[in-house]
Amino acid sequence: REQSAALAKERGPFPNYQGSIYEQQGLMLRNATVTTIAPTGTISIIAGCSSGIEPLFALAFTRNVLDNDKLVEVNPVFEEIMREHGLYSQELMQRVAETGSAADIEQIPAELRRILVTAHDISPKWHIAMQAAFQEFTDNAVSKTVNFPNDATREQIEEVYRLAYQLGCKGVTVYRSGSREGEVLTVGSKQTTEEKQSTQAKHRPRKRPAITRGQTERVKTGCGTLYVTVNEDDEGVCEVFTTIGKAGGCAAAFSEATARLISLALRSGVELEEVVRQLKGIRCPHPVWQNGRLILSCPDAIAMVLQRYLDEKKGITDTEHTDSLADKSSGTCPECGGQLMPESGCETCVECGFSRCG
Repeated sequence: REQSAALAKERGPFPNYQGSIYEQQGLMLRNATVTTIAPTGTISIIAGCSSGIEPLFALAFTRNVLDNDKLVEVNPVFEEIMREHGLYSQELMQRVAETGSAADIEQIPAELRRILVTAHDISPKWHIAMQAAFQEFTDNAVSKTVNFPNDATREQIEEVYRLAYQLGCKGVTVYRSGSREGEVLTVGSKQTTEEKQSTQAKHRPRKRPAITRGQTERVKTGCGTLYVTVNEDDEGVCEVFTTIGKAGGCAAAFSEATARLISLALRSGVELEEVVRQLKGIRCPHPVWQNGRLILSCPDAIAMVLQRYLDEKKGITDTEHTDSLADKSSGTCPECGGQLMPESGCETCVECGFSRCG
């Protein structure tokens, strides 16, 4: 403040000085605030220390970084204490990481558990009391979070805000665990055996039967002739196979990958209509015409075959599809025999690129 007062004599006080508490005290300052305790999340990671006046979030925790990557961290001081007392082990670290706290781990002596407290072990009232102690000598609002369990009530949170006001805190932040997605810092939770089994349950695709029945359709695409095989079992379509070009080529690889994922999705309960909806309309640089229908790409061709399968099951003929496309056509290309399409006042062949206007 001495330096701020010296600057005030040279350049004048800060703009809102008049009416401020400093004017009432007869203290002219250049800066409205000169002390702060800022949140230093990233810097604290680099420095290997806690951020601000926050207590440890957890003795061991999972940090979400980058694109949903997870990084498990153990507090170095906690690890050092465990090693000094001959208690360190991977199993113990894993147990602590489940909740982030050592409060309920009897393997750790009581005198150590008493000092190895975390943000969730401290009651909300003591969070505020600690913040108020630092606020007394800090100009800016002190950055501090009061951690609540997921089942916290409105009344409990209201009590914290009232206490913060009474103790002279300039601001307060509360956070209820699990109240938002994508938490930067997370710890595990205690689960019953049934809850763990439920969490671990995974959806598995149904097994492919030894014998399936189906049909293969040939479709012309910009990458060559594509053969699409649709097989079904007693529950409906269960797999799709595709063949195009030479084995080992890019087109063959991409079409095979698409077919495998379609098969996996179908056996996992995804509706065939949804698969068609996702593939239909995907474009590539070389669309072609076949029987009055524009094939935009290999995925679009697969969607067409699957849509035809659905239509056959529903008793819908293919005429309505070809008629609608034929209505859009402007005739036959004189160069290659493909369909001409009206485009920007001209007629263009999507197969060979021929165009004419007027």
